Amino acid sequence: MSQAVQEAIAVEAPRPYPENWEPLILAFACHYCAFGAADLAGVMRLSYSPNVSVIRLPCTGKLDHSFVLRAFERGVDGVFVAG
Repeated sequence: MSQAVQEAIAVEAPRPYPENWEPLILAFACHYCAFGAADLAGVMRLSYSPNVSVIRLPCTGKLDHSFVLRAFERGVDGVFVAG
């Protein structure tokens, strides 16, 4: 392989994250299943990380792949789909 091709496919070493960095997570939750569990956690005064945002869906079967891709385009570090 030529030098240019080798440089183009070279993998970068992972960058270290700052000490206080936390990933921004977006959770898509089914209204009838997973959202009920998230709601119950709030009622029971259980806490979860503030960097997790939950979006209620009528059903996770209605989740379009464009919503997941758009979340990553807008800076979300991870997507969680719960049904």
